[in-house]
Amino acid sequence: MQIIYNFSIYLYLFVIRIASMFNSKAKLWVTGRAKQELALRQAKYKIQNTKYKIIWFHCASLGEFEQARPLIEAIKLNPKSIIVLTFFSPSGYEIRKNYQSADYIFYLPIDTLSNARKFIETINPTAVFFVKYEFWFNYLQELKRKNIPTYLVIGIFRENHYFFKVYSSWFRKQLKCFTHFFLQDEKSVELLKSIGYTNTTFAGDTRFDRVADIAANIKSFPLIEQFKQDKKILIAGSSWREDEDIIAQFKLGSLKLIIAPHEIDENHIKSILELFKSSTIVRYSQANEVNVKAAEGMIIDNIGMLSSLYQYGAIAYIGGGFGKGIHNILEAATFGLPTIFGPNYQKFNEAKELIHLGGAFSITNHTEFENTMQLLSDKSVLKTASHQSKQYVQNRVGATSKILNSIDWMSF
Repeated sequence: MQIIYNFSIYLYLFVIRIASMFNSKAKLWVTGRAKQELALRQAKYKIQNTKYKIIWFHCASLGEFEQARPLIEAIKLNPKSIIVLTFFSPSGYEIRKNYQSADYIFYLPIDTLSNARKFIETINPTAVFFVKYEFWFNYLQELKRKNIPTYLVIGIFRENHYFFKVYSSWFRKQLKCFTHFFLQDEKSVELLKSIGYTNTTFAGDTRFDRVADIAANIKSFPLIEQFKQDKKILIAGSSWREDEDIIAQFKLGSLKLIIAPHEIDENHIKSILELFKSSTIVRYSQANEVNVKAAEGMIIDNIGMLSSLYQYGAIAYIGGGFGKGIHNILEAATFGLPTIFGPNYQKFNEAKELIHLGGAFSITNHTEFENTMQLLSDKSVLKTASHQSKQYVQNRVGATSKILNSIDWMSF
């Protein structure tokens, strides 16, 4: 199985190099790793001659980074800790490559045995945190061989994971490389127990800590306040074209609209403007004290504002539910916003739980969106849904401290 696994890694590398000729994201994946060879060589001397402890966090992409972020920033409070942060995907690396709480940020070299040995020798970590469901087995085996404490944090397992198939004994054995599993839910604890792993802790999800911190330390945006005036705002966060098509058919009435699309390239922004051409829509980059007051809607054409924008909203529509899966609904829920999203939410426990509590609503078409908005126009329904959303987040904070207290992080 080791041979098959290694072959699949080289096959993936071959395929993505071919894809990089036609796909911009694949090209970033390839060129980004090629460019960082020099950066790694330059970092090696500094890292290996430091008297401080090296703590390595690996995230697949941006979503996993947001889960790791509370842990990173807590450990960074120890001035004797140096943070190395790696990403697998360009969508994480390119957005967070200048993240100030990490001392070094790299693409993870692809998981060959030689890469794993070289990278681990270069950064020489004291402890390693893999986030959610990152399982790169050559890296894990090398960390185990060198007796480096390795943790899976905010981990989640499902019954259909390959670890629980009858043919996957080799994969199950690889889990022995982890020192401890800090898991999001009790179901994951039980699943690992069923295959013989009891070095687990039900810690919860650090995203609740992250969004609660955002709500406690909100940034203000004067132009948004002038845009809002005394109106309620529907905020469409991380929207895709399918989401925007549905919202465009809705008559706002007394509501105002903010759209923060997932993709902010010029073609997408222009397509949104065309879609809402019957309304007065202003781009945030072109907004001023005069035009925002008359605008019915606003497009956020930058990255980084969305999580704080929800403070101005009454209802949130979260994008992605007509594609691979919904984006972050907790950033809206922490401010007490009911959330609406498309049908692809089954992999997200928070979505299922909030639907059950009445703080979230899934729709499959424009008519269902209209009906949900009509329901939330009732003040008592809106108030109850808002309370359930906010309370849901507040009841689940604390995963960060639970994880760090368990591993005595101040000793790093």
